[in-house]
Amino acid sequence: MAVEVGTQAPDFTLKDYNKQEVTLSSFRGDKPVLLVFYPFAFSGVCQGELCQLRDDFDQYSGVQVLGVSVDTPFALKVWAEQQGYQFPLLSDFWPHGKVAQEYGVFDDNAGLALRGTFLIDTAGVVRFAEVNQPGEPRDQDAWKKAVADLT
Repeated sequence: MAVEVGTQAPDFTLKDYNKQEVTLSSFRGDKPVLLVFYPFAFSGVCQGELCQLRDDFDQYSGVQVLGVSVDTPFALKVWAEQQGYQFPLLSDFWPHGKVAQEYGVFDDNAGLALRGTFLIDTAGVVRFAEVNQPGEPRDQDAWKKAVADLT
């Protein structure tokens, strides 16, 4: 079951595509976090979603956007450079999908993260949560509204 609105977001530390550690709780008291889980880099729906996020990035000012997948940091680096993503992509590669499991968005059979989206406020509390299946694109208008309501 996915993490629910009103609950404390599970803390984690993952490496980004530059192999630098990023810890969720490091943003507490500073800025909200939009946590975007996606199945795989270089896949059509994922690329479309993250490119839309990139193109609409000004609508997320004041919010730290973090993308998370089970891809390796090396694959994420190539993808981020090719697409010009201006937000960190984090690798939940090993232990495989551990953070996605903690958020209730890991598909054990396929070994990938579902399309989970979580908006976490500056106190570390989940204020928006949505989970879509791998082939089901997300409606980002809901994210934008949640961000606008929070900021």
